[in-house]
Amino acid sequence: MNKNLFTSESVSEGHPDKICDQISDSILDYILERDENAKVAVEVFTTTNFILIGGQVNSKLDLKPEVYENIARDVLREIGYTNRDYGIDADTCEILVKVENQSADIAAGVDLSDGETGAGDQGIMFGYATNESPTMIPLPISIAHDLVRTASELRKSGEFKHARPDMKSQVTIDYTNPQEPRIDTILMSIQHDPDVNMDEFKNYIHEKIMKKVAKDFNLNEDFKVLINPTGRFVIGGPEGDTGLTGRKIIVDTYGGTSRHGGGAFSGKDSSKVDRSAAYMSRYAAKNLVAADYADRLEIQVSYAIGVPKPVSICVETFGTGKVDNEIILEAIEKYFDFSVNGMIKTLDLRKPIFKETATYGHFGKKDLPWEKLDKVEELKAFKANHQ
Repeated sequence: MNKNLFTSESVSEGHPDKICDQISDSILDYILERDENAKVAVEVFTTTNFILIGGQVNSKLDLKPEVYENIARDVLREIGYTNRDYGIDADTCEILVKVENQSADIAAGVDLSDGETGAGDQGIMFGYATNESPTMIPLPISIAHDLVRTASELRKSGEFKHARPDMKSQVTIDYTNPQEPRIDTILMSIQHDPDVNMDEFKNYIHEKIMKKVAKDFNLNEDFKVLINPTGRFVIGGPEGDTGLTGRKIIVDTYGGTSRHGGGAFSGKDSSKVDRSAAYMSRYAAKNLVAADYADRLEIQVSYAIGVPKPVSICVETFGTGKVDNEIILEAIEKYFDFSVNGMIKTLDLRKPIFKETATYGHFGKKDLPWEKLDKVEELKAFKANHQ
C-alpha cells in the first residue's frame, strides 16, 4: 500500500525571515500601545550585519529613526544575536530606516466618512480548523513548531550547548490510517559553533528534542531522522541567507494543509485585511469545528480596497461536513461580523498583541483572541434548529 504522507516545516525565532517578522511586529506593537488608531505597514530586510526598515505609518506620534533602530536592536538581543560570528550583532549592525507617511489615496479608502473602516487593500484570505489536534491546528505544522520552539528554549537556557539561533524543522506525518497518524520523518537543521562534536550534537537533538516532542504528542518515536543533512551549519542567520518580512506565510498559517491567499501578516495594523480577515476566518472556522459542523473546515473571504464588508465568503469541508454548506454560511453571517470594524471590535485588534504571533505560527496559541471558543453553544443551538 502506498503511504499517505503530508509534510510541513517551521523555523525558529533566529531564522532571518523571522528576525524581520519580529522587528516588524514589535514596531507595530510599540506604535499601537501609544496610538491605537495608527495605520502601520512596516517591513524589514536583513543581510550580514545589516537591517533595513521601510514602510508607511500614519500616526499622531513623532517617530524618529532611532525609535525604529532601538526596537530592532532589542529584538536581536532577545533572540540572542549578540555575537558578530552568528551573522548579525545587535550592538554593531548597521540599521537604515526609510519609513514614510501612509499614502493619502489609501488613507481615503480606509477612513470612511460614515465611521466605517474600508479594507486597506483588495485580496483573498483563508481560515482553517481541524479536529485532529487539541489546538485545532494540523499535526505536521504543530509538531514542526514545537520542535524549533523547544530547541530555542533549550538554547536560551544554556542546556543545548553549541547551538546558535538559526534553526529549521520539517515533519512528515503518515496519514495512511487517518485514525492513527504516525510520524514518518523528522528533519532538523540547527546552526552550531564550529568546534562542536557533531555526534554528541546530533544525539542531543534526537533524544532531547525530537523524541521529547513526539512523546508530548503521544506519537511514535521510531520515525526516520535527518539532522543537518549538509553535515555542517556554522554560517547562518542573516549571513547565511537574507531575511524579509512576510516570507514565511505557510509557516505562519497551517503548514500547507489549507490554502493561502498570499498576503503576509507581520508589520500590518488591523485595517489591512490580509491580517484581520485571516484571523477572523480562523476564529469562525475553529468555533464551527468545535460545534461539530465539520471535522475540517476552511473559510475563504475576499475584499475590495475601501469597502468595509467582504465581497464574498466561501466554505469548504473536504467531505467532512455534518450539515449543508448553506447552513454553515447562514451561521457565519449570523454570528461573525466580517466587516473591518466588526473584526477589529470582535477580536480587539487595536491592542499591542502582535509580537507573540511573529514566531511559531499565528494560530493555535490559546491566549490570542481569535483562538477563543465563545460561539460554540450558540452555533450548536443554531445547528439543532436547522436539522
